[in-house]
Amino acid sequence: MNFLADESVDRQIVDRLRRDGHFVLYVVEMEPGISDDAVLNLANKESAVLLTSDKDFGEMVFRQGRSNQGVILVRVAGLSQKSKSEIVGSAIKEHASELTKAFTVITPKAIRIRRHLPTHKI
Repeated sequence: MNFLADESVDRQIVDRLRRDGHFVLYVVEMEPGISDDAVLNLANKESAVLLTSDKDFGEMVFRQGRSNQGVILVRVAGLSQKSKSEIVGSAIKEHASELTKAFTVITPKAIRIRRHLPTHKI
C-alpha cells in the first residue's frame, strides 16, 4: 500500500510500515514545513493514503470536501514509540483493504473507519 506520512507522524511508525513492505513517502524527508494543502495535494498526486496526527485534515476532508485517497488519523499520544508503531502497523495490516477512500482514526483501543468520503473538490 502507498502512504504519505505527514510531519506529525513519528519516524518509528514510518520505519515500521516500510519494514512491513509498504511504500511510504515521508514529508520530513521531502519538504519539511509544507502546508497542509500541499501535503494533501501530494498524497493525491502519489495516489497515497495520508497518514497524519493532525486533526486539520478532518476539516479539509469533511467540511471543505477536499478530494483524497484516504486519510488515517493517528491518535496515540502518550505511548512509547514502540507501542505507537505496533498499534498503527497492526491496524493497517488488519484493515488494509478498507483504508482507501476512507477516513480512519486509530487509537490505542479502537479503529474507526468512515467510508464514502467527499471527492468533489481538488
